[in-house]
Amino acid sequence: QVQLVESGGGLVQAGGSLTLSCAASGSVFNMAWYRQAPGKQRELVALITRGGITTYVGPLRGRSTISRDNAKNMVYLQMNSLKPEDAAVYYCAVGQTWPPDYWGQGTQVTVSS
Repeated sequence: QVQLVESGGGLVQAGGSLTLSCAASGSVFNMAWYRQAPGKQRELVALITRGGITTYVGPLRGRSTISRDNAKNMVYLQMNSLKPEDAAVYYCAVGQTWPPDYWGQGTQVTVSS
């Protein structure tokens, strides 16, 4: 069982930046960020493997950077040029394979226009 604790969410103005962090209680191969806006399905934002291979999906592609610190079992998501439509609950998800086995509780990101 891997436990995840996300942090870094909050209120930001449109055009601003925010960095989310997620601490895992153990080592995992894949680490990812998902998001879910009200009334919408949860969607993958970015994924990073232990070796640092990254995949970006959706509207935040080109405006976000996923990174990880394997020594600390941490994953980060830096988001830039945020738009009101980026507002959502952002979830950290990790696992040895895919789809992820473990999910965080989510952190709210609100973007004011």
